[in-house]
This record gives sequence, structure tokens and C-alpha cells, in this order.
Amino acid sequence: MAFEEHLKELAARQQRALAMGGEEKLAQRKAQGVLNARDRIARLFDPGTFLESGMLAVSNRPEDRHTTPADGKVGGFGRVNGREAGVLANDFTVKGASSANINIKKLKHLKNTAKKRGVPMVFLGESTGARMPDVMGASSIGSKDDPTEYQRMREVPWAAAVLGHCYGSSAWYGSMSDFCVMRKGAIMAVSSPRLISMATGKAVDPEELGGWRVHAEVSGLVDQVVDTDEEAIDAIKQFLSYMPSHHNEAPPRVAVPARSDDAIKDVMKLVPETSNQVYDMRKVVAAIVDLDSMFELKARFGKTIITALARMDGQTIGVIANNPLFKGGAIDADACQKVQSFLVLCDSFNIPIVFLVDQPGFLIGMEGEQKGVTGKVMNWLNAMTLCTVPKISIIVRKSYGLAVSNMGAGGNSDELCCWVTAEVSFMKPEFGAKVVFGVTEDEPEKFKAAVEKMTRGSTPYDMAAIYTAQNVIDPRDTRDYLKHVLAIHRPRLTNGVGEHLMRTWPTSY
Repeated sequence: MAFEEHLKELAARQQRALAMGGEEKLAQRKAQGVLNARDRIARLFDPGTFLESGMLAVSNRPEDRHTTPADGKVGGFGRVNGREAGVLANDFTVKGASSANINIKKLKHLKNTAKKRGVPMVFLGESTGARMPDVMGASSIGSKDDPTEYQRMREVPWAAAVLGHCYGSSAWYGSMSDFCVMRKGAIMAVSSPRLISMATGKAVDPEELGGWRVHAEVSGLVDQVVDTDEEAIDAIKQFLSYMPSHHNEAPPRVAVPARSDDAIKDVMKLVPETSNQVYDMRKVVAAIVDLDSMFELKARFGKTIITALARMDGQTIGVIANNPLFKGGAIDADACQKVQSFLVLCDSFNIPIVFLVDQPGFLIGMEGEQKGVTGKVMNWLNAMTLCTVPKISIIVRKSYGLAVSNMGAGGNSDELCCWVTAEVSFMKPEFGAKVVFGVTEDEPEKFKAAVEKMTRGSTPYDMAAIYTAQNVIDPRDTRDYLKHVLAIHRPRLTNGVGEHLMRTWPTSY
């Protein structure tokens, strides 16, 4: 065969791969306002940087070789804002992006290359699950010999998007990733509603099975919810901007936006002086960190606590903050799970943590006990001891009970600082007065005296006097304080890298 003929054959095979499932299926997606796999990759990577791996792969079943371009999964490497990253995008137009022998080989190669070479991995999910009849029988599903296929050692960040019906592998990788964003209208579940209906004999509503409300508000598996494919991919790009490329380097530093020091001057206007008045701690966080740098995770789950990536003086930090706007900031079981997940992320990728504390203790009652809140509280405290990145805790207003330690006191942070408004005790003084002295508001004078007794020794100056708190500050100095103390606690001896003792913590709580 002449050289030109070889080139023609290559071009023809490439064109078949680029055609994916055909013009009709691609047109249907476009009409629905949904991107195809290759459009999604183009949105993710800097223009002209995508190097595809396995474009010419097809099914190993002879009858499917001509109907499985790229075998339904498009993958490779490119640059996201100038930094290398890997991607696997499921092509739903080719056999529903179902998993089979060849495309699983592709997935494993991409994962292993990303891990060995220190680049993040992105999974753009949409799939029907395992391909049948390929996986039927013991010679297929029973012959697997890869016990570490779903192991996470967190050498590199993983990010995932749930962009359609995600069953099987796309659900697994969505659940295993460090960041998962979900488009409204998408579904994530072990199996499809059709299969579940066949197994149970009952009709199953897809949204109730695995819609965005389920995973953003109940399971907590989804970190953010968006309306479009484009927004989902942009969220992944933003997430990666806070992350190091791999676990043995510090996160990237960026320029500090102009006027980042302005909002902190009015921070006292955001926090009511009386401890029983609610407010939105998210506004306080935004006033403290670099301008427009707050990137909240799991905002719809465990709402009594905020977990967010942000920047302080251009450097990535993690923020864990009680939010009195919800349940008065009382910590519930979902909040415990949310914090554990975030501690794992920060410890695995060398991100210092700032705690902003205003909490009345753990939420007590039947629901919490049925969710095993006591175990989750202990898991959180255990996680704090394993988390080796710098931890700075600032008590904004009140901090009661054992949760005082969960939020960084009791030696659980490297520095503890109090605002002048801080109060620390076993419980709210009014409750303590009722328990200890047996008086109520029906006896105003006795009650007031009892409350005063229960309030003694709970000021920020009492914390400073016993050197449990290293500083008491004017709230307006919070940003300058954090800049300085984070610079002091930077792990210079390891170039900003922690010990990663949490890298093997379970991926989904």
C-alpha cells in the first residue's frame, strides 16, 4: 500500500471516531441543549491542547467493531488554565457509553498515567452501566482480577461531573471524586429506574431515585448543582484552580484581587452582638478571604456548617465555619459527615484550614441518634488528629460543649484566636442556670443571678489567661491576623506538603 493510501486510511478511521454515534444522535443532543462528549472536552481544555488517547479503539466483539467509535469513551490529556490534566468523557451516543473490556482498559490507562505523572483526573459522566451481553457469565464478570480498581490513595485530585443518566462506572467515579458537580435533570444511581422496576415490580421515579436534590441535600455526594453542561465544566475548572496538580506539591498561588482588604472593615456589622440572633456566616467568610474567592462545597447538605475553598493573600485555604442561619449553628450528623469529607480533601492536598466558630453544641434529639451522630462526632475528632495541614481556629461568638474541641480548641488547632465577642463554656449559661440551680425566667432576679454565675470564666480573656487562646483580636484585624499566622505555620521544611495521613479515609464517609 502506498504511503498516501495509509494516510487516507488513517484519516478515514479518525473521521469515523469523530462522528461518534452519528449525525442524528448528535443533532438530538444539540436540540436538547446538551453537549456531546467531545464538546465537553473542548470546553474543559485550553484550545489546541487536547491529545486524545485511544481514538481508534473499538469493541473487541467482532459484530460491534464498526458501531463503537472510541468504544464509547473519549479520553486523553490536555491543559486546564495552562496546567496538565487527564479526562475521560462518556459518549452516550455510542451504546449509551456502556462499560466494556476495551474502554475499561482505556480508563485504567488514563487513571494510572495521571497518578504516575502527577496530573489531576476529570470524569465527565453519563452512562448506562455495564455493556450486555459482554459482561454476562462467569468468564467476564467473575474473572476480574484487579482488587485496587476502585482504590483511592489521593495522589492526584479527581473531579467529576454528573451530566446525564449515570449508572455503573460513571456513578462510581462521581461518588469517589474529590469534587462532584451535577447538572439538574441528571440522575446518578447504581442501576437504572427500568432495571429497578423490573426487580421490584414497582414503578420508580428517576428524580426520587437519584436526582440532584437526593445527592445535594440527602446523600451529600454532590458538591455543587448547576443548570447546564457548560456551568458544570466551568465549576470543575474553578475547583482545579485551588488544587495542586499532585499531593507532593503545595497549591498554586495567584495574584490578590484589588480591594480584597476593604470588606473586613465592616465585618462587625455582619454579626449581631447578642448570641441568640441569627446571621449568615457566609457573608463573614466572604469579608475575610480574598475578594470573590469563596468556592463553597456541599452548600445544600449539612447547612449548619460551611465548607469552602477560598484564598488568603493569594494562597488556597479551606474554611470550616458554623452558620447560625440554620438551626442556630447546632452541629448535626450531616454536618459531621460534611466536615470529615472536607478534612480529607484539605489534608490530602496540602490546604491549610481556617475554622470560624459560632456554635451552641451538637443538635440533640431522635433524628441525630438514629443517624449515629455520636460515632460521627468521634470520627470528626479522630480526623482532626490525623489532619497534618496547619489549622487555625477563630472563635467569633460562642462555642459550647464537646464541639469546642471539634471546632479547633482542646489542642486541635495550631493557633486559637478569639474575637472580643467570644464566649466559651460547657453550655449556654441560661440552660446551665436551669440545670444547676433549678430556676427559670418565672423568677427574674434569681434567674439573672444564676445566669451570671454560669457566665463567669467564659470570656475571651479567660481563654487567653490560661493560654488556651494565643490571641484576642479586634474582628476588623482578622484578615491581617490570618495572613500573618498562616505564613508562620507554612510547612517550610516540606515545601508546604503535609503527611497525608487521611489519604486512605473512605471516599464517601
